[in-house]
Amino acid sequence: MLYDRIIKQGTINEPGGKPDPQFALPSTVNWMRALQILVQDSGLNFKTADAFYARQGKRNMDTLVENTVLEQLFLGLHHLSALEQFRSGTKTSDFARVGILAWYYGIANAASAMTAAQSGSFQEDHAGTARLWDTEIAGRGMAMEPFNWRVSSLVEKTYKSEIGTYKRGSGGRLLIKPSTKSEALGVAAEYLSGSANWYAWRSKEDLMSTSEFKNLGVNDFRTKAAQALRDARLSRKSVGFIHQASRYRGKANYREALFLAYGSSTETLLTGFTDDLCGVLRGFLAMAGAFARRKIGSSLWSEFVADVDAKRSFSTRAADIWV
Repeated sequence: MLYDRIIKQGTINEPGGKPDPQFALPSTVNWMRALQILVQDSGLNFKTADAFYARQGKRNMDTLVENTVLEQLFLGLHHLSALEQFRSGTKTSDFARVGILAWYYGIANAASAMTAAQSGSFQEDHAGTARLWDTEIAGRGMAMEPFNWRVSSLVEKTYKSEIGTYKRGSGGRLLIKPSTKSEALGVAAEYLSGSANWYAWRSKEDLMSTSEFKNLGVNDFRTKAAQALRDARLSRKSVGFIHQASRYRGKANYREALFLAYGSSTETLLTGFTDDLCGVLRGFLAMAGAFARRKIGSSLWSEFVADVDAKRSFSTRAADIWV
C-alpha cells in the first residue's frame, strides 16, 4: 500500500510519483563496499598517511585556525564513535539513514580540518566545503587513494576519459556488490560518473536560468552558441570525493521514506553496511589527522590526542585512529 501511494501516486513535493528505490539502495550499499575494499587494499592508516605527508611542513597559523583544525577533527571522531556503536545493533535498517548522515558529517568535518590546516580557510555550507577541499587538497595531489578520485571538468568527453583511467578496465558494476579490488574499481568509477553527470545536469539547469543563456533565444543546448556557453561553464567545475559524499548524504536525507527502510529484502542488502561506513570514515579520519599533524606540529598534535583521550565522553579513542 505505502509503495503504491508514494511511488505511483506521489506526494506534495513530487505529485507525479517518487523514484523507485530498487536501484538506489544497491548503489548506496555497493559504493560504500567498494570504497572500503579500496581503503583496505591501499593500507591506509595513520602511519601510512603520516609517511605520505612526510614532505608537508609545519605551517604558521594563528590560534583560531589551530582551534578550528582540532575542533573539526574532534567532531569527526565523535561521528565515528556514534557509527561504531551502531555496529552492535540488531537491525541495520533501524539506523542506516542516520548512519549515512553521521558518516557524511564525519567526512565533512575531517575535510574542513584539512582545508583549515592547509590555507586557514573554512566553509560552513556543503557546497563550499566540497569545492574548497577539492581545490585545496585533492586538486593539489594531497588526497590519498581512494579519496583522491576526481574529475577536473564536467564536460562529458573530459570526465569520461578521466573516469576510464580510474576504472582500469574493470568490469565491476554499481548494481552488483563488489568482492575484489578489480570489481571495486568499476563500482567506484560508475559512482563517480553518476555524480559527475548529476552535477553537470544541475549546472546546466542553473545556466538556463541566466540572462546570458536567455539572450541566445533558445530552449536547449542544440546550437553551437549554447554548447559553447555550456562547455565554458562546465569546464570550470570539478567534482571530487566530498562532492560525492555530499550527494550521498542528500539521498539519505531527502529521498522518499521507503529508501533504506522498506521491503523484505532491504535488511539483507544492508548486510555489512555499517562496518563499511565505519571503515571508510576511519580511513578518511586517519588521512586528515596525519595531514593536520604535519601542519600544526607534533607537539600540539600529541597534546590534542592525549587531551581527547583523557576527557572525551564518547567511546572511540583518538589513539585508535591517530597514533
